[in-house]
Amino acid sequence: MTAPFSRLRPENFEGEVAGKTTRLFTLQNRRGMSVSFTNLGGKILQIAVPDRRGRMDDVALGYDSLKGVLQGQTSAGAFVGRFANRIANGRFRLDGVQYALDANSNGHSLHGGPKGSRHRVFDTTQRDEATADLAMHYETREDGFPGNLMSRVIYRVTEDNELLIHYDAVTDAPTVVNMTSHVFFNLAGHADLNAESLARHELMINASSYTPVAANQIPTGAVAPVQGTPFDFRRMRAVGERVDEVQRDHQPHAGYDHNWVIDKPPGQMGLHARLREPRSGRTMEVFSTEPGLVFYGGNNLEGIAPRDVGKGGQVYGKRSTLCLEPGHYPDSPNHPHFPGTVLRPGEWFTGTIVYRFGVD
Repeated sequence: MTAPFSRLRPENFEGEVAGKTTRLFTLQNRRGMSVSFTNLGGKILQIAVPDRRGRMDDVALGYDSLKGVLQGQTSAGAFVGRFANRIANGRFRLDGVQYALDANSNGHSLHGGPKGSRHRVFDTTQRDEATADLAMHYETREDGFPGNLMSRVIYRVTEDNELLIHYDAVTDAPTVVNMTSHVFFNLAGHADLNAESLARHELMINASSYTPVAANQIPTGAVAPVQGTPFDFRRMRAVGERVDEVQRDHQPHAGYDHNWVIDKPPGQMGLHARLREPRSGRTMEVFSTEPGLVFYGGNNLEGIAPRDVGKGGQVYGKRSTLCLEPGHYPDSPNHPHFPGTVLRPGEWFTGTIVYRFGVD
C-alpha cells in the first residue's frame, strides 16, 4: 500500500554544522515501521506507523531539510543533554562549589544551555537496518557545567513497533546529568495535525503526584497530589478536557508543561503513560527507567514561519502536538529531596525510554 505521506529525502540533510557533516538516517523493522532522524541534535523527524486499517502515516513533527531544522523549533525531535529541562537562575551548588551556567531561557538554563546537544552534531553510525549508535563529548565548563562528559545513545526500532532509546554517560569530575527524548507527537498523522486533533487524544499518566511550578516553569520544590486537579491523568481522558484550567491557574504560561512523579520503584523499567487517538486508532505506550515524566502540550508553537512550518509546508500551530519526556525532575540540582542527578567519576549514568506503538 502506498504511504499517504512523503518520506524524507536524505540529500536534503547533507551539509555541515560547526565543521561536522550532517546526514539523515532511517531505521526500520520488517513490519513497515520506520524512524528517520538527523545526527544534528539526534533529532527524530519522522515516525511512520499504521492506523487501525493498516494505513501508514507520519506521527512526528519535524522538518524536511537541514535548513528547516536549523530554522525550526530547536527541541523538535531532539535527544536532549547534558541536562534536560530547566535549572533555576542557571545556578547550582555541588560539593560546596556554586556553578554558574550559561542562561538561555529567561535567565535560566534550559536543555543544557546554548551548546546543549540540540545544537550539535552527534557522531553517528548506523549499525544495521534497525539500529544506530550516537555519541557526544561535552567539555568541562562548556555552558558552565563541570566535568568532561562522554555520552552514548542507541536508537533502535524493534519488531514490536517500538522506538527504543538507551543512553549512558561517564565523567572525569563530579557533575550533574539529566537526559531525555523530545519527540513531538500527534498520533492523528501529519495531514491531520492541528489543535483539534491533539485535544481529542486520550492520555493516561501513571502518577498520583506532580511537581508544581512557579514563574518561568521552575518547580517550587513541592510534590503535590494530582487528585482533584487538571493534572489527574490516572485514568484515560482527553488532553483538551481541562487544559484551559491549567491556563488560568498557571499564567503567564498557558497549558501543560509540567513534571509528573511516576508511580514505580526507582531505577526500574515501568509504564509512564498511554496515549490514544480515537479516529485513527493509533496508540502509544511510554516506558522508562526514569523517575519523572514531563508532558508538554505544544503551548509555544505559534504557526510562525519559518520556525513553525514543517514537512510539506505544514503549519505547526499552538497545541497541535505533545511531548512525553521521561527524565529526572526539572531543577533537580537545587532540590535535594528530588531524585539525584549527580554523577561522579567511576559511576555510570544510564537510562532507557521506549515508545511502543499499536492500534486499539
